[in-house]
Amino acid sequence: MKKTVDVAMPIGPVHPCWKEPVRIKCETKGEKVLGAEVEMGYMKKGIERIMQGRPWQEVMFLAERVCGICSIVHNMVFTETMEEISGIVPPERAAFLRVVANELDRMQSHLIANFSYCYTIEHETLAMYLLNERETVMDMIELLTGNRVNTAYMIPGGVRYDLREEDAETMRNNLDRLEKNLRRYTKMFDGGPLIALRSRGIGVLTKEEALEAHAVGPTGRASGIPADCRSNHPTYQKLGFEPIVRTEGDNYARIMVRFDELMQSIGLIRRALAMMPEGPVRGGGECKGGEARYSGEAPRGELTYFIRTDRYGRVEEIAIQTPSIMNIDACAHYMLTEVNSLADVTSTFISSDPCIACNER
Repeated sequence: MKKTVDVAMPIGPVHPCWKEPVRIKCETKGEKVLGAEVEMGYMKKGIERIMQGRPWQEVMFLAERVCGICSIVHNMVFTETMEEISGIVPPERAAFLRVVANELDRMQSHLIANFSYCYTIEHETLAMYLLNERETVMDMIELLTGNRVNTAYMIPGGVRYDLREEDAETMRNNLDRLEKNLRRYTKMFDGGPLIALRSRGIGVLTKEEALEAHAVGPTGRASGIPADCRSNHPTYQKLGFEPIVRTEGDNYARIMVRFDELMQSIGLIRRALAMMPEGPVRGGGECKGGEARYSGEAPRGELTYFIRTDRYGRVEEIAIQTPSIMNIDACAHYMLTEVNSLADVTSTFISSDPCIACNER
């Protein structure tokens, strides 16, 4: 049936609610959105082409510059792909320290994602509370790795620095305070009448639609898909990891999955610190020629690296598949279609936590 369009409404590429430049072109009838198209291309870096022909030691630093928000997981997946190619196994203590770094990275990413959502629906009080807690997490990342962003913490064969016992104790104390505050903020979000009006039943992505669009990460898990790469990771298996799943599929569910995963990350870090054995954090090893495809769970979902190297460890070919590709597609084709108000377009888009820097690497 032919659509009757009143207005073609562009939103962006520069918008107060966007973390990065992107344009959404909406076709509307009155306030109702009949269709949407996401237009990108405002920050293309060509980083995969820059990586080709360079030694892995240089590419390792480029990999974490794909995205400034989730740089640690790019460092982790690149490093573990090189270990897969070369048959390198990191020491057990280093494997647990990687989990600590990765979960802190997930926490700061989820906090800024939920901050953005609360800011978009004009609940600025809760937004600022979350942004304040993110600073505590960033401080813990600096305590562990020596830097807040672009840490280059993981290397083939281990991690760069050990964690001192006094720093581990500081981390435990910070986690106790974070847990208490996050429980309060989760309750505020869960029971807030304004939040419910703007979030429940808005931007629904059914399980069937999520499967068709290959939605991943919290976006997929909020629609009932129990997929999480951490389930297949040997260190996470030792920690008894189980993915968090909800079934509502709306904006509310996507934000609540991130709140629940924040609490889960706190538990994983505590267990990793408790189970971490004494020993070296760098086991050595030589990066060799070969190729491998390897996936890890980024804050937004499955992150995959394909790398082919020559016998000197130079990267001949590299391809990166980031989770936001599938999630933005799911958002444009399912979540935004039939939204009843243009005011809900920005909040629905933000609820999928799109990362434009990852997409336009």
